[in-house]
Amino acid sequence: MTEKPTIQAQETQMVYGIDDKPPMGVSIVLALQHILAAFAGIIAVPLVVGSALGLDVKDTSFMVGATIFASGLTTIIQSRGVGPVGSRVSGMMGTDFTFVNPSISVGAKFGIAGIVAATITGSLIEIVLSRFIKPLMKFFPPLITGIVVALIGITLLPVSIDWAAGGSGAADYGSVKNLAVAFVIMLFTLFLNHFGKGMWSTASVFIGMVFGYLVCIPLGMVDLSAVKDAAWIEIPNVLRYGFKFDLASTLSFVPAYIVSTIGTVGIMMAIGEASNVKVSSDRAASGVLADGVGSMISGLFGAGPNTAFSQNVGLIALTKVASRHVMIIAGIILAILGIFPKLSALISVMPQPVLGGVGVIMFGLVAAQGLKTLASVHLGDRELLIISVAFALGIGVTVRPEILQGLPGALQMILSSGISTGTLAALILNIVLKEKR
Repeated sequence: MTEKPTIQAQETQMVYGIDDKPPMGVSIVLALQHILAAFAGIIAVPLVVGSALGLDVKDTSFMVGATIFASGLTTIIQSRGVGPVGSRVSGMMGTDFTFVNPSISVGAKFGIAGIVAATITGSLIEIVLSRFIKPLMKFFPPLITGIVVALIGITLLPVSIDWAAGGSGAADYGSVKNLAVAFVIMLFTLFLNHFGKGMWSTASVFIGMVFGYLVCIPLGMVDLSAVKDAAWIEIPNVLRYGFKFDLASTLSFVPAYIVSTIGTVGIMMAIGEASNVKVSSDRAASGVLADGVGSMISGLFGAGPNTAFSQNVGLIALTKVASRHVMIIAGIILAILGIFPKLSALISVMPQPVLGGVGVIMFGLVAAQGLKTLASVHLGDRELLIISVAFALGIGVTVRPEILQGLPGALQMILSSGISTGTLAALILNIVLKEKR
Protein backbone atom coordinates (compact mmCIF):
# COMPACT_ATOMS: atom_id res chain seq x y z
CA MET A 1 0.00 0.00 0.00
CA THR A 2 1.44 3.37 -1.03
CA GLU A 3 1.41 6.03 1.68
CA LYS A 4 -0.44 9.24 0.86
CA PRO A 5 1.07 12.66 1.49
CA THR A 6 0.18 14.23 4.83
CA ILE A 7 -1.69 17.52 5.11
CA GLN A 8 1.63 19.33 5.24
CA ALA A 9 2.53 18.08 1.75
CA GLN A 10 0.47 20.79 0.10
CA GLU A 11 2.45 23.44 2.00
CA THR A 12 5.95 21.94 1.95
CA GLN A 13 7.42 20.45 -1.22
CA MET A 14 10.26 17.99 -0.77
CA VAL A 15 13.41 18.43 -2.83
CA TYR A 16 13.81 14.64 -2.90
CA GLY A 17 11.01 12.36 -1.70
CA ILE A 18 11.42 8.98 0.00
CA ASP A 19 11.74 6.98 -3.23
CA ASP A 20 13.65 9.61 -5.25
CA LYS A 21 17.23 8.91 -6.34
CA PRO A 22 19.42 12.03 -6.54
CA PRO A 23 22.52 11.88 -8.82
CA MET A 24 25.35 9.86 -7.26
CA GLY A 25 27.59 12.86 -6.49
CA VAL A 26 24.72 14.70 -4.82
CA SER A 27 23.71 11.54 -2.94
CA ILE A 28 27.20 11.10 -1.48
CA VAL A 29 27.30 14.70 -0.21
CA LEU A 30 23.82 14.36 1.31
CA ALA A 31 24.80 11.00 2.84
CA LEU A 32 27.90 12.54 4.45
CA GLN A 33 25.61 15.24 5.84
CA HIS A 34 23.58 12.56 7.68
CA ILE A 35 26.74 10.84 8.93
CA LEU A 36 28.24 14.04 10.31
CA ALA A 37 24.99 14.83 12.12
CA ALA A 38 24.79 11.40 13.78
CA PHE A 39 28.45 10.38 14.16
CA ALA A 40 29.01 11.79 17.65
CA GLY A 41 25.98 9.89 18.92
CA ILE A 42 27.05 6.65 17.24
CA ILE A 43 30.52 6.53 18.81
CA ALA A 44 29.58 8.02 22.20
CA VAL A 45 28.07 4.84 23.69
CA PRO A 46 31.02 2.46 23.04
CA LEU A 47 33.41 5.15 24.35
CA VAL A 48 31.39 5.54 27.58
CA VAL A 49 30.98 1.78 28.08
CA GLY A 50 34.64 1.10 27.28
CA SER A 51 35.76 3.76 29.74
CA ALA A 52 33.46 2.50 32.51
CA LEU A 53 34.69 -1.08 32.08
CA GLY A 54 38.35 -0.01 32.00
CA LEU A 55 38.98 -1.48 28.54
CA ASP A 56 42.37 -0.82 26.99
CA VAL A 57 42.79 1.35 23.90
CA LYS A 58 42.83 -1.63 21.53
CA ASP A 59 39.55 -3.15 22.80
CA THR A 60 37.82 0.23 22.98
CA SER A 61 38.95 1.03 19.44
CA PHE A 62 37.63 -2.32 18.22
CA MET A 63 34.27 -1.72 19.92
CA VAL A 64 33.98 1.74 18.34
CA GLY A 65 34.85 0.36 14.89
CA ALA A 66 32.37 -2.51 15.29
CA THR A 67 29.66 -0.05 16.34
CA ILE A 68 30.24 2.15 13.26
CA PHE A 69 30.32 -0.90 10.97
CA ALA A 70 27.14 -2.38 12.47
CA SER A 71 25.38 1.00 12.30
CA GLY A 72 26.14 1.07 8.59
CA LEU A 73 24.73 -2.40 7.99
CA THR A 74 21.58 -1.79 10.01
CA THR A 75 21.03 1.62 8.37
CA ILE A 76 21.05 -0.13 4.98
CA ILE A 77 18.56 -2.76 6.25
CA GLN A 78 16.25 -0.13 7.78
CA SER A 79 16.25 2.15 4.72
CA ARG A 80 16.37 -0.36 1.87
CA GLY A 81 14.33 -3.12 3.47
CA VAL A 82 15.04 -6.84 3.32
CA GLY A 83 11.77 -8.77 3.02
CA PRO A 84 9.61 -7.82 6.04
CA VAL A 85 12.58 -6.21 7.81
CA GLY A 86 13.08 -2.45 7.46
CA SER A 87 10.69 0.51 7.28
CA ARG A 88 11.95 1.63 3.87
CA VAL A 89 12.10 5.24 5.02
CA SER A 90 15.22 7.36 5.47
CA GLY A 91 16.22 5.97 8.86
CA MET A 92 19.69 6.28 10.41
CA MET A 93 20.58 3.59 12.96
CA GLY A 94 22.98 3.58 15.89
CA THR A 95 23.54 2.58 19.52
CA ASP A 96 21.49 4.56 22.05
CA PHE A 97 22.35 5.72 25.59
CA THR A 98 19.36 3.74 26.87
CA PHE A 99 21.61 0.67 26.75
CA VAL A 100 24.59 2.18 28.59
CA ASN A 101 23.64 1.25 32.16
CA PRO A 102 22.68 -2.39 31.47
CA SER A 103 25.81 -2.79 29.28
CA ILE A 104 28.07 -1.52 32.06
CA SER A 105 26.43 -3.69 34.74
CA VAL A 106 26.59 -6.83 32.59
CA GLY A 107 30.09 -6.04 31.32
CA ALA A 108 31.42 -5.55 34.85
CA LYS A 109 30.38 -9.11 35.69
CA PHE A 110 30.77 -11.06 32.45
CA GLY A 111 32.94 -8.83 30.24
CA ILE A 112 32.25 -8.01 26.59
CA ALA A 113 31.17 -11.63 25.99
CA GLY A 114 28.29 -11.06 28.43
CA ILE A 115 27.24 -7.82 26.69
CA VAL A 116 27.30 -9.60 23.33
CA ALA A 117 25.11 -12.44 24.63
CA ALA A 118 22.62 -10.08 26.30
CA THR A 119 22.44 -7.92 23.17
CA ILE A 120 21.72 -10.89 20.89
CA THR A 121 19.26 -12.74 23.16
CA GLY A 122 17.54 -9.54 24.33
CA SER A 123 16.93 -8.50 20.72
CA LEU A 124 14.40 -11.34 20.47
CA ILE A 125 12.14 -9.27 22.75
CA GLU A 126 11.99 -6.44 20.23
CA ILE A 127 11.52 -8.86 17.34
CA VAL A 128 8.47 -10.29 19.14
CA LEU A 129 7.16 -6.82 20.08
CA SER A 130 7.34 -5.76 16.42
CA ARG A 131 4.50 -8.19 15.67
CA PHE A 132 2.16 -6.24 17.97
CA ILE A 133 2.73 -2.77 16.52
CA LYS A 134 -0.16 -2.95 14.03
CA PRO A 135 -2.99 -3.28 16.61
CA LEU A 136 -1.32 -0.60 18.75
CA MET A 137 -1.18 2.02 15.97
CA LYS A 138 -4.88 2.85 16.46
CA PHE A 139 -3.78 4.47 19.72
CA PHE A 140 -1.59 6.93 17.75
CA PRO A 141 -4.00 9.52 16.27
CA PRO A 142 -2.59 12.91 15.09
CA LEU A 143 -2.82 14.25 18.67
CA ILE A 144 -0.42 11.59 19.96
CA THR A 145 1.76 11.75 16.84
CA GLY A 146 2.19 15.51 17.26
CA ILE A 147 3.09 15.13 20.94
CA VAL A 148 5.66 12.40 20.21
CA VAL A 149 7.33 14.28 17.35
CA ALA A 150 7.47 17.51 19.40
CA LEU A 151 8.96 15.62 22.38
CA ILE A 152 11.68 14.11 20.16
CA GLY A 153 12.82 17.60 19.20
CA ILE A 154 12.39 19.18 22.62
CA THR A 155 14.26 16.43 24.49
CA LEU A 156 17.16 16.62 22.02
CA LEU A 157 17.61 20.38 22.41
CA PRO A 158 19.63 20.08 25.66
CA VAL A 159 22.04 17.82 23.73
CA SER A 160 22.60 20.50 21.08
CA ILE A 161 23.08 23.16 23.77
CA ASP A 162 25.72 20.96 25.47
CA TRP A 163 27.45 20.58 22.08
CA ALA A 164 27.38 24.34 21.53
CA ALA A 165 28.97 24.89 24.94
CA GLY A 166 31.83 22.50 24.14
CA GLY A 167 30.42 19.14 25.20
CA SER A 168 29.20 17.93 28.58
CA GLY A 169 32.08 17.82 31.07
CA ALA A 170 34.47 19.84 28.88
CA ALA A 171 37.02 21.98 30.75
CA ASP A 172 36.05 25.01 28.67
CA TYR A 173 32.29 24.34 28.82
CA GLY A 174 30.37 27.51 27.99
CA SER A 175 33.45 29.51 27.02
CA VAL A 176 33.01 32.55 24.78
CA LYS A 177 35.04 30.84 22.04
CA ASN A 178 32.81 27.75 22.02
CA LEU A 179 29.59 29.74 22.02
CA ALA A 180 30.88 32.14 19.35
CA VAL A 181 31.84 29.27 17.02
CA ALA A 182 28.45 27.57 17.54
CA PHE A 183 26.62 30.87 16.93
CA VAL A 184 28.57 31.61 13.73
CA ILE A 185 27.95 28.08 12.38
CA MET A 186 24.26 28.36 13.26
CA LEU A 187 23.90 31.66 11.39
CA PHE A 188 25.99 30.43 8.45
CA THR A 189 23.87 27.26 8.09
CA LEU A 190 20.62 29.16 8.58
CA PHE A 191 21.36 31.76 5.90
CA LEU A 192 22.76 29.13 3.52
CA ASN A 193 19.64 27.00 3.88
CA HIS A 194 17.23 29.91 3.47
CA PHE A 195 18.95 32.03 0.82
CA GLY A 196 21.08 29.41 -0.97
CA LYS A 197 20.04 27.81 -4.24
CA GLY A 198 20.23 24.15 -5.26
CA MET A 199 22.94 22.19 -3.44
CA TRP A 200 23.96 25.20 -1.38
CA SER A 201 20.60 24.97 0.37
CA THR A 202 20.09 21.20 0.24
CA ALA A 203 23.57 20.44 1.64
CA SER A 204 23.63 23.46 3.97
CA VAL A 205 24.27 21.35 7.08
CA PHE A 206 27.18 19.50 5.47
CA ILE A 207 28.70 22.74 4.14
CA GLY A 208 28.15 24.41 7.52
CA MET A 209 29.96 21.61 9.39
CA VAL A 210 32.87 21.51 6.95
CA PHE A 211 33.16 25.31 7.22
CA GLY A 212 33.07 25.07 11.01
CA TYR A 213 35.69 22.30 11.04
CA LEU A 214 38.05 24.44 8.96
CA VAL A 215 37.41 27.52 11.12
CA CYS A 216 38.25 25.57 14.27
CA ILE A 217 41.67 24.35 13.03
CA PRO A 218 43.49 27.72 13.28
CA LEU A 219 41.67 28.34 16.59
CA GLY A 220 43.39 25.28 18.05
CA MET A 221 40.09 23.44 18.62
CA VAL A 222 40.92 20.35 16.52
CA ASP A 223 43.16 17.68 18.07
CA LEU A 224 44.37 15.35 15.31
CA SER A 225 46.39 13.08 17.62
CA ALA A 226 43.54 10.53 17.66
CA VAL A 227 43.74 10.36 13.85
CA LYS A 228 47.48 9.78 14.02
CA ASP A 229 47.12 7.01 16.62
CA ALA A 230 44.25 5.20 14.86
CA ALA A 231 44.95 2.05 12.86
CA TRP A 232 44.58 2.09 9.09
CA ILE A 233 42.46 -1.08 8.86
CA GLU A 234 40.44 -2.98 11.50
CA ILE A 235 38.23 -5.81 10.21
CA PRO A 236 35.27 -6.52 12.57
CA ASN A 237 35.24 -10.20 13.60
CA VAL A 238 32.12 -12.21 14.41
CA LEU A 239 31.99 -13.13 18.12
CA ARG A 240 35.57 -11.97 18.66
CA TYR A 241 35.08 -11.90 22.44
CA GLY A 242 32.93 -15.01 22.70
CA PHE A 243 29.35 -15.49 23.90
CA LYS A 244 28.55 -15.75 27.62
CA PHE A 245 24.84 -16.23 28.22
CA ASP A 246 23.24 -15.34 31.55
CA LEU A 247 19.45 -15.10 31.96
CA ALA A 248 19.65 -12.23 34.46
CA SER A 249 21.83 -10.28 32.01
CA THR A 250 19.29 -10.76 29.22
CA LEU A 251 16.45 -9.67 31.50
CA SER A 252 18.37 -6.51 32.44
CA PHE A 253 18.31 -5.52 28.74
CA VAL A 254 14.53 -6.07 28.37
CA PRO A 255 13.40 -2.63 29.73
CA ALA A 256 15.88 -0.92 27.37
CA TYR A 257 14.48 -2.87 24.42
CA ILE A 258 10.94 -1.83 25.42
CA VAL A 259 12.05 1.82 25.48
CA SER A 260 13.73 1.28 22.10
CA THR A 261 10.47 -0.08 20.67
CA ILE A 262 8.44 2.92 21.86
CA GLY A 263 11.09 5.34 20.62
CA THR A 264 11.36 3.72 17.19
CA VAL A 265 7.61 3.89 16.59
CA GLY A 266 7.77 7.60 17.45
CA ILE A 267 10.79 8.17 15.21
CA MET A 268 9.13 6.36 12.29
CA MET A 269 6.15 8.70 12.65
CA ALA A 270 8.47 11.70 12.97
CA ILE A 271 10.29 10.70 9.78
CA GLY A 272 6.90 10.40 8.08
CA GLU A 273 5.90 13.90 9.23
CA ALA A 274 9.21 15.37 8.06
CA SER A 275 9.00 13.46 4.74
CA ASN A 276 5.34 14.35 4.03
CA VAL A 277 4.15 10.72 4.02
CA LYS A 278 1.84 8.85 6.37
CA VAL A 279 3.70 5.95 7.95
CA SER A 280 1.41 2.90 7.99
CA SER A 281 1.28 0.40 10.86
CA ASP A 282 3.05 -2.16 8.66
CA ARG A 283 5.88 0.26 7.96
CA ALA A 284 6.26 1.12 11.64
CA ALA A 285 6.26 -2.58 12.57
CA SER A 286 8.93 -3.29 9.95
CA GLY A 287 10.99 -0.46 11.44
CA VAL A 288 10.82 -2.01 14.92
CA LEU A 289 11.65 -5.42 13.43
CA ALA A 290 14.74 -3.84 11.83
CA ASP A 291 15.68 -2.59 15.31
CA GLY A 292 15.56 -6.13 16.69
CA VAL A 293 17.31 -7.82 13.76
CA GLY A 294 19.85 -4.97 13.60
CA SER A 295 20.65 -5.40 17.30
CA MET A 296 21.23 -9.11 16.77
CA ILE A 297 23.63 -8.34 13.91
CA SER A 298 25.39 -5.68 16.01
CA GLY A 299 25.87 -8.13 18.86
CA LEU A 300 27.49 -10.64 16.52
CA PHE A 301 30.11 -8.02 15.59
CA GLY A 302 30.76 -7.00 19.20
CA ALA A 303 28.70 -3.79 19.16
CA GLY A 304 25.79 -2.77 21.39
CA PRO A 305 22.09 -2.86 20.47
CA ASN A 306 21.03 -0.73 17.49
CA THR A 307 17.99 1.51 17.31
CA ALA A 308 16.57 4.29 15.13
CA PHE A 309 18.33 7.65 15.55
CA SER A 310 16.17 10.71 16.14
CA GLN A 311 18.93 13.25 15.34
CA ASN A 312 18.51 12.80 11.60
CA VAL A 313 14.81 13.63 11.54
CA GLY A 314 15.67 17.32 11.88
CA LEU A 315 17.99 17.06 8.90
CA ILE A 316 15.11 15.81 6.73
CA ALA A 317 12.89 18.66 7.92
CA LEU A 318 15.61 21.27 7.30
CA THR A 319 16.89 20.14 3.90
CA LYS A 320 13.63 18.68 2.50
CA VAL A 321 15.57 15.57 1.46
CA ALA A 322 13.84 12.35 2.55
CA SER A 323 15.43 10.00 -0.01
CA ARG A 324 16.08 6.55 1.44
CA HIS A 325 18.55 6.05 -1.42
CA VAL A 326 20.70 8.74 0.23
CA MET A 327 20.47 6.95 3.58
CA ILE A 328 21.45 3.62 2.01
CA ILE A 329 24.61 5.29 0.69
CA ALA A 330 25.16 6.74 4.19
CA GLY A 331 24.99 3.18 5.53
CA ILE A 332 27.55 1.99 2.99
CA ILE A 333 29.91 4.85 3.90
CA LEU A 334 29.47 4.09 7.62
CA ALA A 335 30.35 0.44 7.08
CA ILE A 336 33.50 1.54 5.21
CA LEU A 337 34.40 3.96 8.03
CA GLY A 338 34.07 1.09 10.49
CA ILE A 339 36.80 -0.79 8.60
CA PHE A 340 39.15 2.21 8.28
CA PRO A 341 39.55 3.73 11.78
CA LYS A 342 41.69 6.67 10.57
CA LEU A 343 38.80 7.98 8.49
CA SER A 344 36.28 7.59 11.32
CA ALA A 345 38.73 9.27 13.73
CA LEU A 346 38.92 12.27 11.38
CA ILE A 347 35.17 12.74 11.81
CA SER A 348 35.14 11.95 15.53
CA VAL A 349 37.51 14.85 16.37
CA MET A 350 35.08 17.42 14.97
CA PRO A 351 34.70 20.13 17.64
CA GLN A 352 31.44 19.89 19.60
CA PRO A 353 30.47 23.56 19.04
CA VAL A 354 30.27 22.86 15.29
CA LEU A 355 27.69 20.14 15.95
CA GLY A 356 25.91 22.44 18.37
CA GLY A 357 25.54 25.16 15.77
CA VAL A 358 23.63 22.91 13.36
CA GLY A 359 21.99 20.80 16.07
CA VAL A 360 20.05 23.74 17.52
CA ILE A 361 18.39 24.29 14.13
CA MET A 362 17.73 20.61 13.38
CA PHE A 363 16.26 19.64 16.75
CA GLY A 364 14.26 22.86 16.97
CA LEU A 365 12.74 22.04 13.59
CA VAL A 366 11.66 18.58 14.78
CA ALA A 367 9.86 20.19 17.73
CA ALA A 368 8.25 22.70 15.36
CA GLN A 369 7.14 19.85 13.09
CA GLY A 370 5.30 18.26 16.01
CA LEU A 371 3.66 21.56 16.94
CA LYS A 372 2.60 21.95 13.30
CA THR A 373 0.79 18.60 13.53
CA LEU A 374 -0.87 19.61 16.80
CA ALA A 375 -2.04 22.83 15.16
CA SER A 376 -4.09 20.73 12.72
CA VAL A 377 -5.94 18.98 15.57
CA HIS A 378 -9.02 20.36 17.35
CA LEU A 379 -7.62 21.41 20.72
CA GLY A 380 -10.34 21.35 23.34
CA ASP A 381 -9.85 21.20 27.12
CA ARG A 382 -9.26 17.43 26.97
CA GLU A 383 -6.56 17.70 24.30
CA LEU A 384 -4.83 20.56 26.10
CA LEU A 385 -4.71 18.50 29.31
CA ILE A 386 -3.11 15.57 27.48
CA ILE A 387 -0.53 17.82 25.78
CA SER A 388 0.34 19.71 28.97
CA VAL A 389 0.86 16.60 31.13
CA ALA A 390 2.82 14.75 28.40
CA PHE A 391 5.10 17.74 27.82
CA ALA A 392 5.54 18.41 31.54
CA LEU A 393 6.55 14.82 32.34
CA GLY A 394 8.65 14.30 29.19
CA ILE A 395 10.58 17.55 29.58
CA GLY A 396 10.75 17.16 33.36
CA VAL A 397 12.45 13.76 33.16
CA THR A 398 14.86 15.11 30.54
CA VAL A 399 16.07 18.09 32.56
CA ARG A 400 15.79 16.43 36.00
CA PRO A 401 16.61 12.72 35.50
CA GLU A 402 17.51 12.36 39.19
CA ILE A 403 13.79 12.42 40.01
CA LEU A 404 13.68 8.72 39.06
CA GLN A 405 16.49 7.54 41.33
CA GLY A 406 14.13 6.15 43.98
CA LEU A 407 12.22 3.94 41.54
CA PRO A 408 12.96 0.25 40.80
CA GLY A 409 15.69 -0.26 38.18
CA ALA A 410 13.36 -1.56 35.45
CA LEU A 411 10.98 1.37 35.89
CA GLN A 412 13.90 3.81 35.85
CA MET A 413 15.00 2.35 32.54
CA ILE A 414 11.57 2.70 30.92
CA LEU A 415 11.02 6.25 32.17
CA SER A 416 14.61 7.48 31.72
CA SER A 417 13.84 8.79 28.23
CA GLY A 418 11.70 11.91 28.05
CA ILE A 419 10.29 10.57 24.78
CA SER A 420 9.08 7.30 26.32
CA THR A 421 7.76 9.01 29.50
CA GLY A 422 5.83 11.67 27.57
CA THR A 423 4.55 9.14 25.03
CA LEU A 424 3.30 6.74 27.72
CA ALA A 425 1.59 9.62 29.56
CA ALA A 426 -0.10 10.79 26.35
CA LEU A 427 -1.23 7.26 25.39
CA ILE A 428 -2.70 6.53 28.83
CA LEU A 429 -4.47 9.89 29.14
CA ASN A 430 -5.88 9.61 25.63
CA ILE A 431 -7.55 6.35 26.68
CA VAL A 432 -8.61 7.37 30.20
CA LEU A 433 -9.89 10.88 29.43
CA LYS A 434 -12.92 10.09 27.31
CA GLU A 435 -14.24 12.74 24.95
CA LYS A 436 -17.29 14.54 26.32
CA ARG A 437 -20.36 14.18 24.16
